[in-house]
Amino acid sequence: MLPLLGGAIADLWLGRYLTIILASLLYTLGLGLLAVSTLVGQHCNTATTAGEKCPPPPTVQVTLFYASLYMVAVGEGGHKPCTHAFGADQFSQSDPGESVSRGSFFNWWYFGVCAGTAGTLLVVSYVQENLSWGLAFAIPCAVMAFTLVVFLLGTRTYRYADTSGTRNLFAHAGEAFTGWRRRQRRRQCMPRASHRGVGVSAQELEISRVDEEAQVAAATTTTNAAGEAKDVLRLFPIWAMTLVYAVVYSQSMTFFTKQAATLDRRVGEVVKVPPAALLSFISISIMVLVPVYDRVVVPLSRRYTGRPSGITMLQRIGAGMFLSVVSTVIAALVEERRLRVARDAGLTDKPKAQLPMSLWWMVPQYVVFGAADVFAMVGLQEFFYDQVPDRLRSIGLALYISIFGIGSFVSSALVSGIHRATAASGQSWFSDNLNHGHLDYFYWLLAALSALQFFAYVFFAWRYKYKNVGDEHM
Repeated sequence: MLPLLGGAIADLWLGRYLTIILASLLYTLGLGLLAVSTLVGQHCNTATTAGEKCPPPPTVQVTLFYASLYMVAVGEGGHKPCTHAFGADQFSQSDPGESVSRGSFFNWWYFGVCAGTAGTLLVVSYVQENLSWGLAFAIPCAVMAFTLVVFLLGTRTYRYADTSGTRNLFAHAGEAFTGWRRRQRRRQCMPRASHRGVGVSAQELEISRVDEEAQVAAATTTTNAAGEAKDVLRLFPIWAMTLVYAVVYSQSMTFFTKQAATLDRRVGEVVKVPPAALLSFISISIMVLVPVYDRVVVPLSRRYTGRPSGITMLQRIGAGMFLSVVSTVIAALVEERRLRVARDAGLTDKPKAQLPMSLWWMVPQYVVFGAADVFAMVGLQEFFYDQVPDRLRSIGLALYISIFGIGSFVSSALVSGIHRATAASGQSWFSDNLNHGHLDYFYWLLAALSALQFFAYVFFAWRYKYKNVGDEHM
């Protein structure tokens, strides 16, 4: 949720460029502190190798650990929305060629994000498991510091489309206060002038004129602010209609991995894939499909629709939401098979036993979900950047990020509620022993909720009117 604060600070006060620099510094410092926190507890390795129980971590380590996490969270809050918006600002909307390139920018931006994710899952997770947690945390710290240096090298080449926005909040307040003080001083001068025998009619006229100008300026500011607030609020139905998509997204990071941990993850005779590494299939599928979408799908659809982007932003989001339903259905079917294999192999009561079922059974749900991200994620990014007022684009992208923050909260509440209800009736769907649970029921529930939300989304998307004149419904 912190990107909402970071986006507001950037759009209404500091500007995106300065916010990126400050957030990146804090982000890098937090990652460095996270690496340092692992070194404080190295005494544990000696204890465990001697066959002793590992003592609890020292207070200093716990303090450093939590402080680093909060610093990373705050740094991300300013970094995520501002770098995204600042990158898109480099393309002019008034230039037809650059407008098309801006659409491609969102595709390739997400490609880069997924490439980084895949590298983390494949490289950093290996370093954590086989070398050192401290080194694993130091790698992203070094990468973050390097990217900040690269960003600063391009300072003279950037377009600073939002420089006027850095004074909106405080400048208007300062101007209003200055105008008020000026009027007060002039009123105080009127009795003195009258006492000296000077006519006051001209002064009264001047004060009236100043007051009228101030009222007009205040009314204009209020009208602009009200218009901007209305432009943001009209996005709320689309925002709300994508929350279930975010709930499904959070399962790919949690229950998908828990399922994978029970399967046969051997590749060949030597390699055993870590459960979390299966998430790389989402990133890899995105990295494969983004170029296909940008270089094949968009040009083909452009021939039929006549739009530079091929399909509209809302159509793209809707396609991703539909694929999310398909991915959840596949996950439910795979889980049903996994439970059946556990029963047939007599391993229901052995949660740590490896089932005679290959990890490749789970790959389709990851791949389809990656395809859903290519449509929905990128579409949401472009939509919330494009449809907010120009000076509030960091806030717009923060609204996009908040979908997944709120979605995680909704997912936690849903899981907790279902767990309490099903545990009270006998057996929880989310039993610690997955072979006794029913994740398949949960996936079917999510598929049903996703389908209902998809139809609701289509209704609101059809009624939505784009900010720019000439854009069509959906």
